[in-house]
Amino acid sequence: MNVEGRGTETMRNRKLAVLLFGLLTFGAFLISAASKPQGDTAVSGAAKSRSNLGGQMPPAFDQDVAGVVAEVDRIEADTLSQMEHTTLDRQGQVRTLGKLLLFDKRLSVHQNEACSFCHTPETGFTGPIQSLNETTVSYPGSVRTRFSNRKPQSYMYAPFAPVLHYNALQGDFVGGNFWDMRASGYRLQNPSAEQAQGPPTNPVEMGLPDSACVAYRLSQAPYRKLFETVWGTDSFNIHWPADAEKVCATPGPPAANDLQPVHLSRADRVRADHIYDEFGLAISAYEFSPEVSPFTSKFDYVQQEKDQFTPQEKLGYELFRSKARCNECHRDGGPGEEPLFTDFTASNLGVPRNPGLQYLYEGRPDQRGYSPNLAGTAYIDTGVGSFLRTLQSDSGQLNPDSGWIKLAPKFEAKIQVPTLRNVDMRPTPSFVKAYMHNGYFKSLKEVVHFYNTRDVLPKCKSGDSGEKVACWPAPEDSANLNKKQLGNLKLTDQEEDALVAFLKTLTDGYKVPSP
Repeated sequence: MNVEGRGTETMRNRKLAVLLFGLLTFGAFLISAASKPQGDTAVSGAAKSRSNLGGQMPPAFDQDVAGVVAEVDRIEADTLSQMEHTTLDRQGQVRTLGKLLLFDKRLSVHQNEACSFCHTPETGFTGPIQSLNETTVSYPGSVRTRFSNRKPQSYMYAPFAPVLHYNALQGDFVGGNFWDMRASGYRLQNPSAEQAQGPPTNPVEMGLPDSACVAYRLSQAPYRKLFETVWGTDSFNIHWPADAEKVCATPGPPAANDLQPVHLSRADRVRADHIYDEFGLAISAYEFSPEVSPFTSKFDYVQQEKDQFTPQEKLGYELFRSKARCNECHRDGGPGEEPLFTDFTASNLGVPRNPGLQYLYEGRPDQRGYSPNLAGTAYIDTGVGSFLRTLQSDSGQLNPDSGWIKLAPKFEAKIQVPTLRNVDMRPTPSFVKAYMHNGYFKSLKEVVHFYNTRDVLPKCKSGDSGEKVACWPAPEDSANLNKKQLGNLKLTDQEEDALVAFLKTLTDGYKVPSP
């Protein structure tokens, strides 16, 4: 990161940033991270633990990052080779383009972070770095000192979400993408395409200052010809200003008085906007493909009568549809329905606060004067309510209906119900994933135990003995708490285990045993 000096205060902030996280670069080497808390309140040594580093990076971070980057580069190279040596039909062309876009690091401000950095295939297109799943939960952006506020959500089956709408009969929002539903899909009529448009200009993710920078970087991409084949030979007929690369190498957000710092003519801006829409639509097409959404789990083969559940899995599925009440939100399909294991609504489960979120320690300005989280350690994630109430997020997603603003109190603290498909997908059996929007849980057993006992076990503080087993911390936000589908399910320990066994049958890529 090349940051221009701005006097004593800037130098102080730069030193603080170096101490906080280290300057990490992908390539021939990675600089080891070491730091002290950046938050408004210092974190004592006693408060720090494997799950709460208070501004420090986990010891295995450099090694884990290097492994993920190498895998992203390998997939991108393999896909480029496929593009160059294979005659693709129209569907193959747009899907291959979408895959190339997802695995291209050049589309971030420092050209060091692809979308897939936070979403890799072997983990179900969610967080691939175990040391972060165990600690910070959210992932660093292209500017390595900036972390987002939530766990990476899975891409798998995301394109099946309908355009966000308010169902007055149900009194519920349905559809959209992102944990807070803010990728509504109202403009492109495609929530997953609009989700793909979020990270590139999000200051804590890929960090570009202007959406036109995506078009500029694509105009120089090795797969430019494929983009033009899919979207038109005149796609990049844009006159770029001489300083385009300098602007696009400057981390967002842009200055308040210059929200589109790539200065284009009106016609060229329209063309760049079209490219940004096509970027999102191509990614959505890839996510729709069998490579990302294949319906090849053991569950699917059992439904086709090509295999059978074990007795424990069968019990788990029976509980899922009855006593455990899971099916009321995680729909497993019915007449005319595909079994997507979500109803695309939102709910506040009462998940405890996660003190390990790195976002909590980003309360002070970084070396560029940007503060991702002005609330610091006092931050509370208010979910869908925040999206409805504020009208705009860091990634530029707008509330498309002013009539929805009045509904915000009813949806305060609610988080989108995710699909359970591939909830257990991992590269190795011992790999640790994080669960829920804030990654508080580290295993499916913890999740099921919480659903079962949230309102039964005594309350305790984070870090107390017995946490997650014999007691639970209070909800991060108790507004609109769901007391219907969880809290006191009266499941035995064996029934909890059976539910976990069933959830593991939802992992794609299952091979039916030979007779």
